[in-house]
Amino acid sequence: MKVFIYLCVVFCLAASCQPKQNMIYMSNHHFEDEVSQARYTGLRIKSADVLEIKVSAFDDIAVKPFNLSTVTSTNSVSGSDDGNGSSGSSQLMVSSEGYITMPVLGRVYCLGMTRQELEQDLEERLKPYLTDPRVDVKLTNFNISVLGDVVSPGQKTSPNERLNLFQALALAGDMTPLGDRTQVKLVRYSEQSQKDTVVNLDLSDAGIVNSPYYYLQQNDILYVQPDKNAQIMANANNPNRTLFFQIAAALLALGTIIIAITK
Repeated sequence: MKVFIYLCVVFCLAASCQPKQNMIYMSNHHFEDEVSQARYTGLRIKSADVLEIKVSAFDDIAVKPFNLSTVTSTNSVSGSDDGNGSSGSSQLMVSSEGYITMPVLGRVYCLGMTRQELEQDLEERLKPYLTDPRVDVKLTNFNISVLGDVVSPGQKTSPNERLNLFQALALAGDMTPLGDRTQVKLVRYSEQSQKDTVVNLDLSDAGIVNSPYYYLQQNDILYVQPDKNAQIMANANNPNRTLFFQIAAALLALGTIIIAITK
């Protein structure tokens, strides 16, 4: 009887204490080759992005109207002047229709452009007014959210526009030991479909660096779900957990009956 009970207890412990799998990021053997193929295509400008636009040119006086300290359009956030006649900056919010309103140039459509594409577009528009114009565009409110089984969940602001999945997790203090590295969900809003897209990502595979979702976009949401063992532990009413203990109880009862009959 004692031997049977001991075996049942060992069975219960073995079934409930499965080893944690996939604790290592990018664990396949060719991750160096995979990482070397990673490509960054740049952020795509979205509505409600706040852009700091700085115009410079050869002529100090001619460039001033393009860097007003106060932008009077309805999509203006704030403005500033660095005191240098050859340059200044204006912060403009991208409207829901995808436009910014530049001094002199007026409304400029930029939705879906990269920062570099917008710089080139503005420089072309400025050539009739300025000699050798140069435009610098910076996104000032690059925010993402990291939720779930991470050390420090919440909204994160990155000073770096080129932010990948692992850098985003680092901003949140990395995953907890209960986080499932094979089932990380990325929620991204699509301007084309006007709805959120949910993608499952496996961070234990080095091939993740070739994913179009490896580099994050403005307002992306990362959700790290708990692994299966953590989900069972967290849910006292989980039917699998209840079934397991029912089976264990039945085995113990059956063992007791068998011992009693054989005496």
